Amino acid sequence: MEKSLDRKLQSIHSDPSGSKEFIIADAKDADMAFGIGAPGLSPERHDQELKYKTLAEYRQQIREVIQQEVVDIVLMSASTSEKLTIDERLFDNSPITPAARANDTTDVHVPRGGKLHIPPAKPFRSASLDHIQCGHLDCKPEERAYGADLGLYSVTFNNNLEEDLATIERYKEFREEAERKKFRHFLEIFDPNISNAVTADVAPGFINDLIARTLAGVASAGRPVFLKMVYHGPQAMEELVAYDPHLIVGILGGSAGTTLDAFQLIHDAQKYGGRVALFGRKINQAEHQLAFIQFLRYLVEGKIQPVEAVKAYHGVLQELDIKPTRSLDVDLTYQTAVMSYGGEDGKTFSFPAQKKNGKPSTNELSKTRKIKSAETANEPPNFAAMTSEQRLAYHRDRLNRVFGE
Repeated sequence: MEKSLDRKLQSIHSDPSGSKEFIIADAKDADMAFGIGAPGLSPERHDQELKYKTLAEYRQQIREVIQQEVVDIVLMSASTSEKLTIDERLFDNSPITPAARANDTTDVHVPRGGKLHIPPAKPFRSASLDHIQCGHLDCKPEERAYGADLGLYSVTFNNNLEEDLATIERYKEFREEAERKKFRHFLEIFDPNISNAVTADVAPGFINDLIARTLAGVASAGRPVFLKMVYHGPQAMEELVAYDPHLIVGILGGSAGTTLDAFQLIHDAQKYGGRVALFGRKINQAEHQLAFIQFLRYLVEGKIQPVEAVKAYHGVLQELDIKPTRSLDVDLTYQTAVMSYGGEDGKTFSFPAQKKNGKPSTNELSKTRKIKSAETANEPPNFAAMTSEQRLAYHRDRLNRVFGE
């Protein structure tokens, strides 16, 4: 089956300024960072105790995401990829591309009570490309297609000659091995994980320059298929995209935050030239991951706006009798967060209060049912002609039908 990732990459490179394609990845590789707590909190809560989901539950969530067929990539640890990609063959007849985390710098080592993520990051690889591709060392050429052929490689620069040189040299070694083994990669560029590496006002330019400089010496056969990086705002995004239209820029999600954090982030990144979003904790901490993912797709397709999407998402939770983690008013706040695994949330901003907790009126629901009837009759809904309340009601009703079955 044709992979949506390959089709979208081809479209973007064929027409960098005109293509409307957008790639969404579910980053389910948190076990490479958080250990036991990686799968996230269970809905079950005990007195003075929080119960974590198990690894089996985490993998079951991945199976459901694969079955949904909305994201383009599922990023996993090498061990999870072996289970789902090689053993269970779940991606064989799926448009979704499997990917594995190919390295794990020390700034993503975040055990309870640990301090490894605090000093300047050191390059490190616990995964083997052969294990990712075929499940054992020394793959035969014909075996390399058994597993994933795409991986994430992560770098963290801290403006220090010795440390950054070691990071660049390790990346060069990885690229050469990957090219020999016909293994594609995308490059994750974290912001410095030490506070005094570079001042905040020049950090976006620092990262952009290092991306351009790091890849200048890399021929097309060894270049990453796209980037994964912190979204530094419109100016930094537009600068990087304009510099090289064929350098496909993707943004990472960072900490879980509010639902508006995620929806606004993907909306803004796309608006200013981003072509990929890779969300891990933002998806994994969602009350209903499949509905959350579907709204991400609606957002990049221009079918709904961020604030409307938050309200509609809460409407879906209500219909499914799922208690939201945050009230609608709180979930409609925008929180900037430190973009590192060990960071803490920053300042909070509030949007204007919403009317009637975001519920559409009876009149709006009636109009939406007419719109849905037109869609059933093979007439696509005219989202441009809808009010925000109509779009909200339309998507809420559509998702209720999908997930309420």
